[in-house]
Amino acid sequence: MDTKELQKIASQVRRDIVRMIHGVQSGHPGGSLGCADYITTLYFDVIKHNPENFTIDGMGEDMFFLSNGHIAPAWYSVLARIGYFPVSELSTLRKLGSRLQGHPSIAKGLPGIRVASGSLGQGLSVAIGVALSKKLNKDSNLVYVLMGDGEIQEGQIWEAALYASANKVDNIIAAIDYNKKQIDGAIKDVLDLGNLRAKWESFGWEVIELNGNNIDDIKEKISIAQSKIGKNKPVMLLMETEMGMGVDFMMGTHAWHGKAPNDDEAKIALNQLEETLGDY
Repeated sequence: MDTKELQKIASQVRRDIVRMIHGVQSGHPGGSLGCADYITTLYFDVIKHNPENFTIDGMGEDMFFLSNGHIAPAWYSVLARIGYFPVSELSTLRKLGSRLQGHPSIAKGLPGIRVASGSLGQGLSVAIGVALSKKLNKDSNLVYVLMGDGEIQEGQIWEAALYASANKVDNIIAAIDYNKKQIDGAIKDVLDLGNLRAKWESFGWEVIELNGNNIDDIKEKISIAQSKIGKNKPVMLLMETEMGMGVDFMMGTHAWHGKAPNDDEAKIALNQLEETLGDY
């Protein structure tokens, strides 16, 4: 898809995020806004999937898993906008009985969601298991997973990283939302991650760095990642983003990791984001 088209969709996704979280006064806008470009590009331009005929097993399709489940608003918006469920359902985020829980859930059978997530540290393990099952089933499609940078302070991530490289799980493309912020402050002040590229390379992964808020760069680097598939190494996209991207007062701070905008703040935010597909 043309970059300008993707940018328009991403703008609408950001509007959806702000409106959803404002509407229920609960949720995580910062990371959701920061990852809107990546998830939009993935679903509208990269992965092979079938919104009209969703299956849990994902046979014959690429599969995506959101490990940092608190940024579900971005994923929900993309899933709705590409046809997995009605766009009008976005208004039910976090409400009692809704299929759109605060973290992705499979309890009510929301199309597009294959595993509950948001208990941080688990998504990479799940994705590796699915990637291995695709190999066993002779399914040549790929598995994608997105993690947060604060999340990779979890020990399970590094166990999974070791396992994937040791077992040559080379049909997976993982990504880290590297915005350098988490709920309590800057990553470097909470638990410094050091040189992430060197760490993942030392764990046996192919590492590709990119700007996660530049759609042209996202497309180019995912294409490079795909060229590494089948070469005995898992692939990691180290993706620098800006938390709160698109809304000036949410950028450059961790304060909006898990804080809903009030009426005035939501109005200011929406004035900065172009409505391109029509609000729900």
